Amino acid sequence: MELTLECSKRPEGSKPNSLRRSGFIPAVLYGHNGTESLALTVEAKTAELLLRDASVNNTIIDLNISDIPWSGKTLLREVQSHPWKGFPYHLSFFAVSSQDSLEIELALNFVGTASGVKNDGGILDPILTQLAVRCKPDSIPESLDIDVSEMGIGDALHVNELNLPEGVTPVGELGRVVVTVVRPAGGPETPPAS
Repeated sequence: MELTLECSKRPEGSKPNSLRRSGFIPAVLYGHNGTESLALTVEAKTAELLLRDASVNNTIIDLNISDIPWSGKTLLREVQSHPWKGFPYHLSFFAVSSQDSLEIELALNFVGTASGVKNDGGILDPILTQLAVRCKPDSIPESLDIDVSEMGIGDALHVNELNLPEGVTPVGELGRVVVTVVRPAGGPETPPAS
């Protein structure tokens, strides 16, 4: 998912709390010019609307800074929220180019009904609900669909067995278990095959 956000450069000497009282949220952009960072402001209402559709480390945002001028693709890296009121307090963006590859966390979506659940009364036991992957910013999937329909009781699906979209590679240990189908507690043992 790609979203667009308009923002402006933060005025010199402005205080974050003063900005928030004026209806703006402080933000920062990293990586747009090497290691240099850029202090920004975003309208609070605009940021709240953005955060309804965006998620940290998963959403590419076309960021337009009107008064520099600068525009480019960024990744929402961090959202700090007020401790008890819950509204956004500070946003961090990371500039990316289409050649860069990013490490992000994607939600796992288990599709189908495992045969061990449907036919034998087993229970689907997801071990991972998110998976760290590396991919280009312009090919970030919304989530990863994992087909579990062929899994029987006792079966386990590992990271290296996942059918990932082209250009998406898992990060970390490839032998990790993603999901299993287990026998219900107190269920009968399966007789050995003869």
